[in-house]
Order: sequence, then structure tokens, then C-alpha cells
Amino acid sequence: MIHLRGISADAVIDESTGAPTVVYWGAPLGHVDPGSITSALFRPVQQGSLDVLAPISVVPEHGSGFQGRQGLSGHRQGGRAWAPRFSTVATVPVEAGIRVEAVDALASLRLITTITLGDLLAVECTLVNEGDTRYLLDALHPTLPLPSHATELLTFDGRWTRELHPVRRQWGSGVFLSENRAGRTSHEHPPLLFAGSPGFGEWSGEVWGVHVAWSGNHTMHAEAMPDGRRYVQAGELLHPGELCLEPGESYAAPTVLGVHGQGLTPASWGFHRWIRRSPAAPRSPRPVLLNTWEAVYFQHDTEHLKALATAAAEVGIERFVLDDGWFGSRRDDTRGLGDWWVSPEVYPEGLAPLIEHVRGLGMEFGIWVEPEMVNPDSDLYRAHPEWALTTDGYEPVLARNQLVLNLAHEGAFQHVLGQLHALLRDHDVSYVKWDMNRNLVQGSGADGAGGTRAQTVAFYRLLDELRALHPDVEIESCSSGGARIDLEVLRRTERVWTSDCNDALERQTIQWGASMLIPPEVMGAHIGPTRSHTTGRVHSLAFRTLTALFGHLGVEWNVLTLEPREREQLADAIALHQRFRSLLHGGDTVRFDPVSNGQGAASHAYGVYSTDRREALVAHAQLTTGMALLPPPVRLPGLLPDTQYRVAQIPLPGAQVVWQASGIELTGAQLAAHGIQLPRQHPESGILLHLVAI
Repeated sequence: MIHLRGISADAVIDESTGAPTVVYWGAPLGHVDPGSITSALFRPVQQGSLDVLAPISVVPEHGSGFQGRQGLSGHRQGGRAWAPRFSTVATVPVEAGIRVEAVDALASLRLITTITLGDLLAVECTLVNEGDTRYLLDALHPTLPLPSHATELLTFDGRWTRELHPVRRQWGSGVFLSENRAGRTSHEHPPLLFAGSPGFGEWSGEVWGVHVAWSGNHTMHAEAMPDGRRYVQAGELLHPGELCLEPGESYAAPTVLGVHGQGLTPASWGFHRWIRRSPAAPRSPRPVLLNTWEAVYFQHDTEHLKALATAAAEVGIERFVLDDGWFGSRRDDTRGLGDWWVSPEVYPEGLAPLIEHVRGLGMEFGIWVEPEMVNPDSDLYRAHPEWALTTDGYEPVLARNQLVLNLAHEGAFQHVLGQLHALLRDHDVSYVKWDMNRNLVQGSGADGAGGTRAQTVAFYRLLDELRALHPDVEIESCSSGGARIDLEVLRRTERVWTSDCNDALERQTIQWGASMLIPPEVMGAHIGPTRSHTTGRVHSLAFRTLTALFGHLGVEWNVLTLEPREREQLADAIALHQRFRSLLHGGDTVRFDPVSNGQGAASHAYGVYSTDRREALVAHAQLTTGMALLPPPVRLPGLLPDTQYRVAQIPLPGAQVVWQASGIELTGAQLAAHGIQLPRQHPESGILLHLVAI
């Protein structure tokens, strides 16, 4: 029995069960005899059941009697070796954890499992084919047990422009299953769930979170078994016949990451801290950017863009990002993808004059690309139709007038890498907005088998090789907005585009859900135009500012069209973000449980606490009307109980709401116990509070 101690949780591992078993994962235990846990949780064999109780190991085995979904599915020719049973052969300590090797000599398979515990619990599994025949692998899904009192689930629904909406459900018995076949992380089925004790909240109850760090197809299976045990199984979803292991070959399953905490907010800090410690953790401060998409769309003109850049610099923008339409024949969304060279039709002198103008204004220059895609109407496709990720004999399914480019084809890979390298080599580009705008459908590799896994691996390789060539260029993961948000892509990128929707009301819930996985500095959040491009709603600049403030701030608005007063207020909004940027991007994200106002919650309260808990920035956003004219008092747990705080309202640009008690001094214990009463606010408006220890 091996006792691992992490930052905020402990895990006890039984390494003797072939694939190791997580016997305990939860609150810190102190110094205890790990073997006593096995004795305390011993389950006697029950009448009417098997004579053995198979453990919920990291890879549960049907061959050992496990009655749930087995962790490894596959077979050799003729259906043999379909229910392996592994035996431990070696256990090796690694940094912050262990690596366990197990074999099944009859099936000629070796299973290598690495479990580490730091900010979060990380489980990695690798299967090796040690036989002399092919092994057809259907699934290798790492599995984590949950305690019997974790009877509620928090999962996430979504679609384009409405990502990461939390859904609470009771989990009394049976299976919750989420499967993604989009070929990317997806809008609809984000690989994230939380389980907790009854009624768990942001600061209450015991909570476990599980995430699959993978940017392709995935599955999440949560089962409450008839014998009372519970587990979550997660991993890559392979198409039929997609992966065959030849003799000597191996397969590494995507890393499964788990967090634990007393409440959702502390639990989510494990994911945030893991991102902040990753090699691709973004530099600070994060530059405020302007993206040109909603300002010009495909209407590119150098002089107009120079004027836009000048106006952007005047309001405090620090990075200018040129979006779609600068390359090849790309004058609309029907053509040009794949031709990553500057269009002489639109830019007869190249991009240099625009870039020099932007840099001369003191801003960085960024550019949009979509390297994994190709339009049939493009020079690349006309030259190499065989590079499209399709299936011979079938008419391919288009989306947005485009096909997927098969990056697993070495010729296609090297062509794209060469074009991107030339773009970054020949231009002063510091930031790349990397987009991916469609799902994969019936994409086959050269052997005719499913090609989604190979495409995902090739995408990672392309990012890795491009970063090796250009280590100082930041990369944003965008995929029709938030369809590629996961912790594996964030090993390689500094930012994700949270959603194509800049509607502040929609963004309140999108960013609430996203904050359970990612911290503010990697969460792209833009101030859009007064009327939303995607919903048609009209919002005040104050509400748009409040919403975009708690992320990596950007502007997606044609600043040339602003009235003088609007321009002044936008400059104030940017200055406000810059004032609090170090707190926002270095502190701990906090959320506060919505309180019913007669008929459900009508508002969100959230913010950031400094790590020493001596400063905080807290927002209250009124989403809809409630039965009571006043919102319920906002209670702020998690501050220093005996410390006095001055609580002051921070004015938002153009806002009319005034909090009469601004400047009040209260202890952390008071803020948690009775909280503060805020004034009446109209729907789709909000208030910003700054707390400082005195």
C-alpha cells in the first residue's frame, strides 16, 4: 500500500492488483498506516454474488470478475485474448508518485500505469503488445473510484456559441455516459465532470472532478454499481478498427486528471494550478488584444486596418490580431483555405506595411490561421486532393465549405509546417490565433481505417514542431469558439477562445462553466459591439466590461465607429483591467453559490482572491429579474476570518448603479456569515467590488 500526499488531497494506492487500485482518494489523512484503510473498507462477499470481489482498479478486469465496464477492450485474431488478467511485476517510484508494470503472459500484453499526485491526481496508462500477432485495441480507459456518498453529478452541455453550461443531476444508480465523436474536444460534450456529496456547492460538500486531457474523440462513463460502489472511467473513444497494435507497438491512453476539494471552487483550483505550472503557462502580463473579425470580416484594406490599429492603440490595446481573409483567394468562406501565403490581391506590398505600423504604435502583431483545413476551391486541394481526410469511394461531407486536411499524411504535414514556418520567419508575428472550424466525418487514413486519432496526434506534433522553431510566439487554441478546450492542448498553447459568442449575458454562464477547468489568464474574453453579432442582444458597455474583465481581455469591436464618449469609456474599461490584471491572472478564481430569489437564481457572484487572501475583486451580475426587488445579500466565504477588509465599489464605464455602503469595513468572518446587501440592479447589469485587507 502506497500513500501519496498532494497539495490538497491524499491518495492510497494498492500496487498489488496488476493494474493498481486507488483505494482512497480524498481529503488529507495525516500520518496513518495505509494498510488500515484496506481493513476499514473491506467488503465481505455477499450472498448471490461471485466468490471474489474484483477491485475497481485503474483498468478494471472482466477476467477478474469486475461486473462494470472493463477498462481494457480488445482482442487478437479469432477473438482471443479478449479478457486479460494482469499481475504486478514491478513497482518503481517516480516524482510525486509511482509507476506499476503488470503483465498477462497468456495474452502477451504489458500494462504500464503511472499515478502521480500534486496539484491534482494524474493517471497515465500504456499498453504494450508483447505477442507475435496483431492486437486490435478497442479501448483503454483509466478508471477512478468514487465514494458511495458522491451521489450528485455536475456535467456540462453545450453547442456553438453556448459552451460549457453546467447541469446538476441526481446520481442514485445506473450510468451517466457522454461520448464525443466530433474529432475535436467539442462544443457538445466537454470532457469534464464533477461528483459530490448531496447538495455540494461552491464552498461546501466534498467534490471530485475528472477531466480527460485529450483534443479528439473521448468518452466519460460514470457508474453507480448495484453493489453500491461508484467509479468514473474516461479516455479516448476509438472508431471501430481504428487502432491495431503490431508486435512490439504500444498505445498511451490520454491522461486522466482528477481534483478533490471541499466545494467546487477549491476543487477547480487543482486544474488551474496545473495549467499555471505547465511549460506553456502564459507570460505575464497578458496583453489586451483587438481581433479584427467583427470589425472588418473579409473586407481587408491596408489603410483601413492601419486606421483601426491607430484607434486601437489610442484606447490602450496592446496586441493587434489580423483575422481571416489575408491569404490566398480568401475573400469569403468558400475558398482559399490551405493557401497560407499573403494575398497579393489584397496586400500588394505584403503584410510588412501593416505590421510595421502596428509595431510602431507599440503593439504586438498577431495573425489568424486554420492549418488543419482545406477548401476544395484552393490551390492546395487542386494540387493534392489525396491529402484530404476522407474515405475513398464516398462523397465527402462538407462543413463551412471545407474539408479536413490529413495531417497524418507526411507530405501534407510537411507542407503545412513549411508554410507556417515561412509565415512566422518572414513576418514579425508574436501571436497566432489557431482555428479549427468543423467536425471530422468519415475521415480515413491511408490504410482505410479511422483517422481521428492519427489526426489528433499529428495536430499535437505540428504544434510542438512549430513551437520548437518559434518558441517566443504565443498560440491560441480556437475551434469555432470553445470546441477545443482541454488540458492537453493547454500543454502547448497559452490561451483558448472560450466562445464565438460575445453576448455578455450568454458569456456569464459560459465563463462560469469554463472557470471550473481553466484560470482567467487563458480564458479569452472580449468586449464585443453594443449589439451582439451572434444573438442580436444589446448590452451596455458597463455589463460587457464586467463580463470580459475576468479573463484574458480582448476587444472585438470596430473602434473606428465609436463616438468620443464610447471611446473614452472603452479606454477606461481597458485601464480597469490593466489595473487589476496581476490579481486577476495570479489569484484564485472564486464562485459563490447562486441564491434563489423567489423562482430560481437571478444573478451570478464570482471573483478572484489573491493567494494571500489580502485582496479580492468580486463581481455581482444581475442576469434576470427576481421576485424580490433587491438581490439576496452576497456572502463571501474563504477570506481571512479575523482580518478587517475595506469593501469599495469600483465604478464601471457608464454604469449608473451606486452602492451607498461603499467603503464599509468588515471582517472576513462577517463577509462569510452575513455578507453584504447590494442595491437593486436592472437585468443584464452588474456591480464590481474591491476588497483590501487593512
